[in-house]
Amino acid sequence: MPVRLTPAAEPVFSGHGAIADHLQCGHHRVPSVTTGPTLKIPPLRAAAVLTTAAFALTACGAGGGSDSPTGTPASTASEAPTGALTVFAAASLSEIFTALAAEFEDRNPGVTVSLVFDGSAGLASQITEGAPADVFASADLATMQTVVDAGAAEDPEVFVSNVLEIATTPGNPAGIASFADLADPALVLVVCAPEVPCGAATAAVETLTGIELHPVSEENSVTDVLGKVVSGEADAGLVYATDVLAAGGAVAGVPFAEAGSAVNDYPIAAVTGARQPELAAAFVAFVLSADAQAQLAAAGFRPAP
Repeated sequence: MPVRLTPAAEPVFSGHGAIADHLQCGHHRVPSVTTGPTLKIPPLRAAAVLTTAAFALTACGAGGGSDSPTGTPASTASEAPTGALTVFAAASLSEIFTALAAEFEDRNPGVTVSLVFDGSAGLASQITEGAPADVFASADLATMQTVVDAGAAEDPEVFVSNVLEIATTPGNPAGIASFADLADPALVLVVCAPEVPCGAATAAVETLTGIELHPVSEENSVTDVLGKVVSGEADAGLVYATDVLAAGGAVAGVPFAEAGSAVNDYPIAAVTGARQPELAAAFVAFVLSADAQAQLAAAGFRPAP
């Protein structure tokens, strides 16, 4: 039976913030990214805070009919939801949630979604201390439970899961074909620290297989692991399958069967006392919808158990 991991923390992306604004003109949005005068964000380096915002419709001229959060046309403009929604989400969701938030805005003219990405544990702490979040999406069940136990969320639902995959430098020159191959002491291997979800998953696979790894470093985020492989500082690293897919040709991916024994489940919930409870519920419903689930699957996430 696979072990469902409930690690205490989520990898934290490092780097500068970025703001992505989406201009609403009917059903068309023109995305732009502001990162400062010289900063270029490499692919896969998620911003700590990324905001998607819809400009006033008057800047684009008259628009058409609006859609409900789940895509059903609203009967009148007054019934369409409006307002600002703040979503706190695990860093590993940055790319896909940015796309989903933009689509949610497209379906709901007058709604702006602000996305705050960070480690799940840090976000949970902020929420329990009163940070103005409307929705929380965690990369593990244990961190979400701390928010539920504090009375800051209730009835979370798992919407996806994720598993480990080996990332190697392009072409896999070391010839890695299995998890056992990572135990070679001559291999320059990097993994996540055991305090973060990808590290907890790595430790679980080691325990279940009896294979002891000898990493040269344990990183505090999965993106740091991936970055060392991409830069050539490491021969291989253990990251999520979603990271390998998003990296494209920058790395080679080596799936391994034992990854299925250590699965991270991702829950989502509206925050108790949210400033926008109806919008929060609508966004959660959208993430759970067939449309959003198809996009999450395309990004490499596994369906909820």
